[in-house]
Amino acid sequence: METQLPSTDNHTVPTIRRTDAAALVEEVSSWLTVDADEIDAKFLGERSRVVEAVSEMNSAAVTGPDRADAHYHQQLLLSRIYQTVMQIPDQPTAEGSVLLHEVTRMLENATLAAEDAHLEPGLLESAPTEPKQFLSWLKQLVRKHRAFKHPYYTDFINREAQREDLRTYVIQESLIDGRFDDFLAMMQIGTAGASKMEIAGNYWDEMGNGDPEAVHTHLFNKIYEVFDVRSEDLEAAMTTTDLHSGNLAVLLCRYRHLYPEAVGFLGMTEWLAPDRFRNVVRAWERLGLPEVGITYHRLHITIDSQHAAGWFHNVVIPSADTAYMRRGIARGALWRANSSARHLDERLDLARPGADRAAAAAERTPVAAG
Repeated sequence: METQLPSTDNHTVPTIRRTDAAALVEEVSSWLTVDADEIDAKFLGERSRVVEAVSEMNSAAVTGPDRADAHYHQQLLLSRIYQTVMQIPDQPTAEGSVLLHEVTRMLENATLAAEDAHLEPGLLESAPTEPKQFLSWLKQLVRKHRAFKHPYYTDFINREAQREDLRTYVIQESLIDGRFDDFLAMMQIGTAGASKMEIAGNYWDEMGNGDPEAVHTHLFNKIYEVFDVRSEDLEAAMTTTDLHSGNLAVLLCRYRHLYPEAVGFLGMTEWLAPDRFRNVVRAWERLGLPEVGITYHRLHITIDSQHAAGWFHNVVIPSADTAYMRRGIARGALWRANSSARHLDERLDLARPGADRAAAAAERTPVAAG
């Protein structure tokens, strides 16, 4: 049964009594364009029902018989909430709602707990304490990781991908590549010294060093023009792991207490990008696609190599002087490697339907099995 509550600004806010994942997502999504105070006033008496429904979905995403469906809807809802808080609105929004914040934190905590479950017990505690040795240890872990030279890039994108495959790839990368400048802007708050300057320099490169036509998100959007990707195409093309990867990046950059994890996560993102993007460029050239669409990837082959080196020297090493920071940096770096490996495994499975994946699965690193 569905009832509606009247709104003072001509909005209607459906109250869906069912608590299955899809219905819950639609209910909470319907709040997002309604004023925060209005949502809290109308749903004050509904808090326990909503919180219970989110809790049930989070539990189902881990152990339920419909785990895949619950996990997808969990990440879809978090992604929609993040879209609301990551853009300038042209209408009222629920940003600031106490109830929406509670729902968001429940989804975020479940996402982090699921990511921690992929870490090998005791691995974080085995890290060296000297900062340079710590960095070497961390890079060596990721070099051995399945995500480092993933066959989705080295084999499929490089040698097999067709035009439609690259279109899908671009859409699925948009949740990270398409807003990397915002991640940097959020995570630099509260930093100082060499770390702040490194993040600032990185951000200024993302801003095209002051040239609006060279802003990296603008260049990334040129790829959409090549493939005629429209805004309505984006969400429908996202899988659970696409949503999860994008959500994890936003989550780590928006909270100050997760700054160490953001350092590790974004550092590994930039370190992995150049080799991956070389494969994308090769595929682009092999297919003879318009040159305007590959500028972003060509640029980042060089720039991200420089950014990764600067990030390690000026952000990771100065930060890795306490056990708290080292643990967080390693945690974030491994979250990036693990989530990326699962993400790319799924992409490869979808790109090669019916292919025998047993051999590839056997190669997966035990450091953080996905």
